[in-house]
Amino acid sequence: MSFTELKRKSIRTSILAALDIIAIISAITFTYFFLYPVEFLFSMNQNHFIQSAIIYSVLFILIAGLSGLYDVAWRFASIKEAVRLTLTLVMSTVSLYLIQFGMYGEAMERMLFLSFCLSLLALGAIRLGSRVVITWNSNSASGLFNKKLKKRKDEKRTLIIGAGQAGRMLVRQMQHSQNHRMNPIGFIDDNSHLQSLTVNGVKVLGKVNDLESVVEREAIDKIVFAIPSMNYKERLEIIKRAKAICTNVHTLPMIEEVAAGKVSVNQMRQVSIEDLLGREPVELDISGIQSEVESKTVLVTGAGGSIGSEICRQILKFQPSRLLLLGHGENSIYLIERELRDLNFDIELIPIIADIQDRNRLREVFESYTPHLVFHAAAHKHVPLMEANPHEAVKNNIYGTKNVAEMADEFGASRFVMISTDKAVNPTNVMGSTKRIAEMVVQRLGKVSSTKYAVVRFGNVLGSRGSVIPLFKNQIEKGGPLTVTHPDMTRYFMTIPEASRLVIQAGMLADGGEVFVLDMGEPVKIVDLARNMIKLSGFTEEQISIEYSGIRPGEKMFEELLKEGEVHPEAVYPKIFTGIVSEEKNLDGKLNQIHHLKTSEALSLYLINWANDGIELHDDSLNHIRETV
Repeated sequence: MSFTELKRKSIRTSILAALDIIAIISAITFTYFFLYPVEFLFSMNQNHFIQSAIIYSVLFILIAGLSGLYDVAWRFASIKEAVRLTLTLVMSTVSLYLIQFGMYGEAMERMLFLSFCLSLLALGAIRLGSRVVITWNSNSASGLFNKKLKKRKDEKRTLIIGAGQAGRMLVRQMQHSQNHRMNPIGFIDDNSHLQSLTVNGVKVLGKVNDLESVVEREAIDKIVFAIPSMNYKERLEIIKRAKAICTNVHTLPMIEEVAAGKVSVNQMRQVSIEDLLGREPVELDISGIQSEVESKTVLVTGAGGSIGSEICRQILKFQPSRLLLLGHGENSIYLIERELRDLNFDIELIPIIADIQDRNRLREVFESYTPHLVFHAAAHKHVPLMEANPHEAVKNNIYGTKNVAEMADEFGASRFVMISTDKAVNPTNVMGSTKRIAEMVVQRLGKVSSTKYAVVRFGNVLGSRGSVIPLFKNQIEKGGPLTVTHPDMTRYFMTIPEASRLVIQAGMLADGGEVFVLDMGEPVKIVDLARNMIKLSGFTEEQISIEYSGIRPGEKMFEELLKEGEVHPEAVYPKIFTGIVSEEKNLDGKLNQIHHLKTSEALSLYLINWANDGIELHDDSLNHIRETV
């Protein structure tokens, strides 16, 4: 705390304490006069009264200071603070009772009781008065009391869905600030006891079923969804209804994102595609990770990518001693390092520019830092590009993974987690095949090493670089059309934070080369995502059309997380399953054969054949697979 802040706090505390002393002495004086008027006016000996008044006020000041009562911001006080004030005065009164009994052999119960009641009223009035004065000054400064006389033309008539704590706090901030350009017209809430009542000066206009009629009747320009704790399916239904009648729909973060007491106008965001995804986000209990990560060195490869960077953000919460940010692209590593430094965690961040294909460089990194945990997110992931460049896919996805995994074993890392993909299941493309073979490398090490290895498979990640969402956004900005490969193309989706938490959690479950799979719910049609993106942007399909471009080389119509019969029937953790995945017996021999395949077509055919458990493929099989997917 700066000297200026300390001085300001001291002045505030001194003023409040002085007012409290005056209030308590006034209360006990009035009580003494009311109960003993003759003695008060004519008795020459008033020591009893004077001593009690001084002791009572001193006791309250001491107990209030020790209990932190003078640190309370009474402008934002609640019932909790009122109870604390009452208990402080109760303790002071009881203490005075004991002192009186000790000094005089008796206590004046009637005087103490009446003094307590009057003091409580006076102390409460002081705090209520300060709250009124501060609020009045704040409102006057922001022009609140002139607001009804002079409305700005750019204010949005805003309807808040939810009159609970989050909604009330939101309205209070709207009323005390004009920066947000919102005029709260009313609430809608399903609480029957609130109907037609006024909450924070704003009327409850109906229930959720009345949404459409309220929006039309009140000429609403903007809707804010303010029920962070609502379950996902109900939330999805209400947001869809709101988007159908109003293009300007915002939402507060979900409950896990909202820190208590910090709901604010600035936390509102436009309804996103994640809100309309149509599946419940998986919430994982990651409290047990603390002991594994705290004060340890953690290495993340591909730290500048979408998943790698989010893993870094999540890992920081568990206070490792060092976080190694390894990547091949200097700009992406620079950006994530700068972002993490701005979070002001007391953690050593070490940016490392390295290619996972360079085994000697990796050995230097492991020798220098000996990481305890390794999260391997670096990979080539773009299906059509890897179809055109299979040799690069092999070098990065297979040999790069092999290098990192073997370094983890050689330098005694505790755990190693590889991020895989649903495209590794029954792969019909080079990218998926190389990821499946990389899984085999990790599985084998998991059986022989003291390091605990794991593979985590999941589907597409919303918002990641190269995913369909940024592509759709770019196409909408250009006025369309949105290109979808096929009307029946489906994919599993999850958010980047979900995927990252799953990777970290699975790493803690690892015991020896397991393949973990998340229960990702139902797959989503890509064309449905496109339609939702158009609606979210305030357009119709007549304004921005959807065109079908045809399936690209190596793409499948739908993805699988495990082959039939490969998933263990019981979850090892809520919504996390273990795959029963076959192991490769001749791994080294087949890896050696890759070096003899010079043409891209021969290499692609070999990889797909191998990744599909050695199914016999003829020379024309690769094209046949592509044509029939």
